[in-house]
Amino acid sequence: MSERHGRAMHDGRPHWVRAVAEDWAICTGAPWEGGEPTEVHVPSAALVAPVAPSKVLCIGRNYAAHAAELGNEVPTTPLIFLKPPSAIIGPGQPIELPPASERVEHEAELGVVLGAAVPRDATPDEAAAAIFGFTCVNDVTARDIQRAENKFTRAKGFDTFCPVGPWITTGLDPRDLEVRCVVSGQERQRGRTRQMIFDVPTIVAFLSTVMMLLPGDLVATGTPEGVGPLTDGDSVTVTVEGVGALTSPVVRRAAR
Repeated sequence: MSERHGRAMHDGRPHWVRAVAEDWAICTGAPWEGGEPTEVHVPSAALVAPVAPSKVLCIGRNYAAHAAELGNEVPTTPLIFLKPPSAIIGPGQPIELPPASERVEHEAELGVVLGAAVPRDATPDEAAAAIFGFTCVNDVTARDIQRAENKFTRAKGFDTFCPVGPWITTGLDPRDLEVRCVVSGQERQRGRTRQMIFDVPTIVAFLSTVMMLLPGDLVATGTPEGVGPLTDGDSVTVTVEGVGALTSPVVRRAAR
């Protein structure tokens, strides 16, 4: 049975919440820590990013067609990079185009939220058992910086470059979910997770050979083909089948 979990503002701070009918019930803690709903409810408008991870782990070039559209080879092992947790924003919060970039692009992705520590050198089955649920991620990228530097950290690490949400859905099978991106009414991306080069358990297991994976950590699993530019005034919506839709306005951040 699937459930929806998230985080919402109440009394000036974020709380874990669970979907109850049309509202969200404030919980006593994170769901993987046994948090239970209380009698205090908040509306969907109070939702913020549904994650507060120790790290955001991302997989690059995990769809062959996306690797090809950027002129890259398909990797033989998962290509790992990190986004800082400070880049995370929630539903409805704006993506800010930084003065340093003239080409910022969207990347719609399935996000994986861990609910338990993953054993070191985990098997795919052990990795799958540690997954709590799934969410939408937009791996916003300053493509001109990425190409100029041939590195990912600055290009993908700007503040607001990691929209996540609108909530976490449990009980999904991630093997064949549609991932879609619409920018200002125009569909840009549509793919299915069955097209991934490395599936979700394989990704999480591979990550466990490198670093400690903790409850609440977020894994972005790669984007289908069709990435393209974002401009001031756009509205970008990432949809993952079975999860929901994450919409972000786009604004130009003024230089100081």
